[in-house]
Amino acid sequence: MKRYAAIFCLLTLLPLATAAQQQQPAWCRELPRPQYKTLHRIALLDPWFEVYEVSNAVFAIYEPHQSEETIGYLIVGEKQALLFDTGMGIGDLKKLIARLTQLPIIVLNSHTHGDHVGDNRQFSIVYGMDTDFTRTSAKGSSAQAKEEIKPSEICGSLPAGFDEKAYVTHPWKITKTIHDGEHIDLGGRTIEVIATPGHTPDAISLFDKANGLLFTGDTYYPGTIYLFAPETDLRAYDVSIHRLAALAPQVKIVLGAHNFPIEPPSVLPKLVEDFEAVRSGQVPAIAAGPGKVRYNGKERSFLMQAR
Repeated sequence: MKRYAAIFCLLTLLPLATAAQQQQPAWCRELPRPQYKTLHRIALLDPWFEVYEVSNAVFAIYEPHQSEETIGYLIVGEKQALLFDTGMGIGDLKKLIARLTQLPIIVLNSHTHGDHVGDNRQFSIVYGMDTDFTRTSAKGSSAQAKEEIKPSEICGSLPAGFDEKAYVTHPWKITKTIHDGEHIDLGGRTIEVIATPGHTPDAISLFDKANGLLFTGDTYYPGTIYLFAPETDLRAYDVSIHRLAALAPQVKIVLGAHNFPIEPPSVLPKLVEDFEAVRSGQVPAIAAGPGKVRYNGKERSFLMQAR
């Protein structure tokens, strides 16, 4: 649930009556996010996804009906396309992608938490980082998936025909392992893989240097950053965000994996500044539920395990 203190949802999901409004989760009632009005929306009329063209032949695939507000990206080259994350696995992503491009699709995940790999199984080519965490995640899971579709996590309705009882994160096959520094040639467009572990051991960012696009996954997104999972490594995260901040002079747009897809490169050094302040004890911890605390920096907040 990577969301701001105030979150915004689809106009089509605005309540029709007071009774319906009372049944909605509080986070849903204030949607849609006004920033989306500034983007070019692709009118595909899909019941679960919204699609925005955020740069030339780059599409943000947004899931506003679930509290995570995940965003995947379709990066289209001349010969093939790269799908960076496949979301919750609730909507039919493969059908949607086929309406955007007929090129062969390579799937690559920003990391392998369930809200980013849900539709991996729909695609025949899936690249994965060469980590044990990735290989374990590829076996699928069920417990977390059930939590993601509780009434408190859904804004509006689940898609017609969606089977809540059968919902799990399905296994998928890794067809190629990749490593830090590899380049993926899409034809007229080259994407660099940058290992940014910390949020998870297999977290990566993607850099489209020629176009100044930096896709940061869950290493950065414009909401409270989650760093409390057992697999999170705060020292590794610190190294990773310094690495991304060093790229800021070459970046035009930062594209994170939740909430809203476009941020300026100035967010990267500010992220480092806020995280360093937390790590050095300059920011007080605020209780945020069982075993968790929130640190509110000047620009960015972090949700971590209580010490």
